[in-house]
Amino acid sequence: MTAGGVVSTSGAPPSPSTGGDDNGGMDEAVRGYIDAIAPEYRPLFDRLHRLILAAHPGAVVVLSYQMPTYKVGNRRLYVGAWKHGVSLYGWQQGRDAGFTARHPALKTSKGTIQLRPEDAVGISDDELLELVRGALED
Repeated sequence: MTAGGVVSTSGAPPSPSTGGDDNGGMDEAVRGYIDAIAPEYRPLFDRLHRLILAAHPGAVVVLSYQMPTYKVGNRRLYVGAWKHGVSLYGWQQGRDAGFTARHPALKTSKGTIQLRPEDAVGISDDELLELVRGALED
């Protein structure tokens, strides 16, 4: 198991680290953003990144609104680091697969969830995958 709580398998999407020559198909602006994430929030970002790519291997990752944005068809999911953790932005009302209802203690607003590392510890990968699928699937 990795620091972010995701079990690594041979088919798992790579961590968005900058080690090595391969940029994993990721835009250099996105890579720069990820490299600048505070070390205490990087494992949470990496966990979300891997889960998004596991759910949608063909997702395109670009920098939009100055944060990494995962594009699948016409859908977008924005993942941004902030001073207390990582936030997810951009899905339509009712497309969070019931995630916010199951986690009323999380700070949320319309189309936004703020995750602190200590909150994310109690949320399973399966729940995060449901959220990602709900947000990005047509």
